[in-house]
Amino acid sequence: MAVRMKDIAEDLGVSLMTVSKALRNHSDISEKTRDRVLKRMRELNYQPDWIARSMVTGRTYLVGLVLPDLMHSFFAEVAKGVARKLQPMGYQVVISDTEEDGGIERRQVGVLVNRKVDGLIIASAQHNGRLELFQMLDRNKIPYVLIDRILPGTQANYVGVKDDDLGALATEHLIAQGCRKIAHIRGPAVATGTGRLRGYRRALARHGMAARPQHIASGQYGDNTGYEAMQQLLRASPRPDGVFCYNDPVAAGAIKAILEARLRVPEDIAVIGAGNVHYSDLLRVPLSTVDQSSSTIGETAADLLLQAMESKKPTAPQRIFIPPRLVVRDSSRRKG
Repeated sequence: MAVRMKDIAEDLGVSLMTVSKALRNHSDISEKTRDRVLKRMRELNYQPDWIARSMVTGRTYLVGLVLPDLMHSFFAEVAKGVARKLQPMGYQVVISDTEEDGGIERRQVGVLVNRKVDGLIIASAQHNGRLELFQMLDRNKIPYVLIDRILPGTQANYVGVKDDDLGALATEHLIAQGCRKIAHIRGPAVATGTGRLRGYRRALARHGMAARPQHIASGQYGDNTGYEAMQQLLRASPRPDGVFCYNDPVAAGAIKAILEARLRVPEDIAVIGAGNVHYSDLLRVPLSTVDQSSSTIGETAADLLLQAMESKKPTAPQRIFIPPRLVVRDSSRRKG
């Protein structure tokens, strides 16, 4: 026989309303009580009656998660964080992969809106001021949280790092390791790419060092493009002695190109990426990186969306910045 909410309430000696509020993450009950109720639900394998629940609330308990690249483990970790928070609250997460294409993103969000999702979490591929998508969501009063990429001109909830600070932190590390001809393999023309480039330039300027045009190459976001960009940088004069890469896959491609050129990492060229993806310490040369706390971004964005979805009136947008954390491994470690 299926477990009912009433059974959970009687088992724990609480009211049916308390169980309902725990499932909806309502602020009227304590965190301790909510955790106790949710723990017992998991133990008894409680499965909500979604049809009945939707008829009462007028909601679908679906949340759209729109990501630019499901093959990138950074976004996979974000997705795990989102699901970890939302599923115990009774929400199902519908994931869309936009392949870093703004047009695909607009179509995918349209599909999710037509499916009556209760809210959206989006790592947007929009750029060049394309805000129509978010204006549509605002008009339709669909709550959403942006992650990883801030979009100038939007008044929206956001969770992620400050990319300027991430770029500066990575570049400062290379300077501290003795690098003086530091290159940057930049990412796509979205907020993360432009922000990290600004941070790179900021750190160099702080130390009176020039950001040479020949030391900035486009690597987009994949290992193959990182490999090609590093080959371009190896032909530059002077040759870089350090390179900050947009993300870890780009850095993995850069290391491959350096080693194929019979140069040493980090002795000849030190390398640092960003993201701290799960394989970064398993590469031929373990990769230094800047950790963005991807799971924390997902969990925090889910909490923020829950607040917006559960609120009876519009909430003021919040911007939550997760501090970037330097992770030093062999690819940049020149000094103890």
